[in-house]
Amino acid sequence: MAETIEVRLAKVERELAILKARTGENGTKANWIEKITGSFKDDPDFDEIVRLGKEFRQSDRPKDDE
Repeated sequence: MAETIEVRLAKVERELAILKARTGENGTKANWIEKITGSFKDDPDFDEIVRLGKEFRQSDRPKDDE
């Protein structure tokens, strides 16, 4: 038997409530980058990670004379 419009609407409203809970009431998901920005400030281990990453990326570039 086909669902009534009321039953279908109730399902849509439940799904909408779930989506709102995930994204926040205003419909925008919290920006995770803003939450962690600055959390590694003055952290010597993170500075070393950044240095090693840069070193690795530069090592993968072709030399000018190649």
